[in-house]
Amino acid sequence: MLSGIRVISFNHFHAGPMAAQFLADLGADVIAVEPVGGAFHRNWAVANRFVDGQSVCLLTTGRNKRSLALDMKSDAGREIARRLLEKADVVMENFRPGAMARMGLGYEQVKAFNPGVVYASVSGYGADGPDRDKPGQDLLLQARSGLAARTGSAEGAPTPTGPVIVDQHAASLLAMGILAALLGRQKNGQGRLVEGSLLQAAIDLQSESLTAWLNGARSDTSRGRHGLASWCSAGPSGIHATADGHLAISMASPADLAVALELPELAALPDSASFDQRDRITEAVAIRLGQRCTAQWLPALEKQGIWHMPVKDYEDLQDDAQLAHLNTFVSGTGVEGTPVTLLGHPLRYDGKAPPVVLMPQRLGSQTRDILEELGYSEAEVDGFVGAGAVHSADASA
Repeated sequence: MLSGIRVISFNHFHAGPMAAQFLADLGADVIAVEPVGGAFHRNWAVANRFVDGQSVCLLTTGRNKRSLALDMKSDAGREIARRLLEKADVVMENFRPGAMARMGLGYEQVKAFNPGVVYASVSGYGADGPDRDKPGQDLLLQARSGLAARTGSAEGAPTPTGPVIVDQHAASLLAMGILAALLGRQKNGQGRLVEGSLLQAAIDLQSESLTAWLNGARSDTSRGRHGLASWCSAGPSGIHATADGHLAISMASPADLAVALELPELAALPDSASFDQRDRITEAVAIRLGQRCTAQWLPALEKQGIWHMPVKDYEDLQDDAQLAHLNTFVSGTGVEGTPVTLLGHPLRYDGKAPPVVLMPQRLGSQTRDILEELGYSEAEVDGFVGAGAVHSADASA
């Protein structure tokens, strides 16, 4: 769908590379520009896990991209970058504000020689304002935005989510903004600056609960009691322990709960009690669920039409029939010859998800190809490699 669109990605982990990967999945020619020593996410890995030398962070965000390794501090590197951007449709970066401009590649500078460019930038706190230069990282933004304070149990401390949901959401928003800008350019021929921030992504994640709070909804605790999912949830919506695991119980009337869980004391309560007496209801449900195993509760919950779900962990997911049906996990052979499993593109188009065309590449795997596409001769490329202005994977093979 994005065939013919060239994206130049000056990004490091996580929001920027993930947004670029969305575009690559849709057919854009995404060139990932990295330093000659490799980008941060190539050299550092969550859980300190590398697969045959490849960081799992690269496996997370590196599919369907070509790799160009470039020393942007060298005169030759900057000249190559400028030539690369002259005909780019999209330029992406997620450095701290001002970093690209100091290299002569900020939006206004690129716009001067490529007026139709869509220039997309994502930072921790935005391009300007009092905190623009603060370090932006997922955990810090969960703390800053109220997300951690509103996650977890009232009986415990503020709790960060396990996955980097702020980065991931920022990536989705940025990709959406880029696509909107490309559509606008198709109509009027004009490029555009698209800016996102982790701070606003963290706030946007809380749209429902924060809007409620801003408009007068209050609770005496920042988090729910007795396993309640949120300070603003109806009882007993949340995750509760059973005798051998945990069950998520979504919105349910007291009368239905009374039947399914054999709790006669809830039978006479009106539906409004789900909010008015949510602590009482949630505590009663939590105690009752703990008296039987998960499998013993499922038939009664199903019969009564109560929305529920056993809590699964990662080891359960590859046996999930629905995830298998959606081709969520894509297995293949990595560039080093080792089997790897990636997550597939999360959307389907006419019933199909875009394929993985390129496994995450070695650093500089396409350096020579890209430079030759830009018009450099083989001798010139050899000179760049010899001078250290670029790195080519074949040169180190």
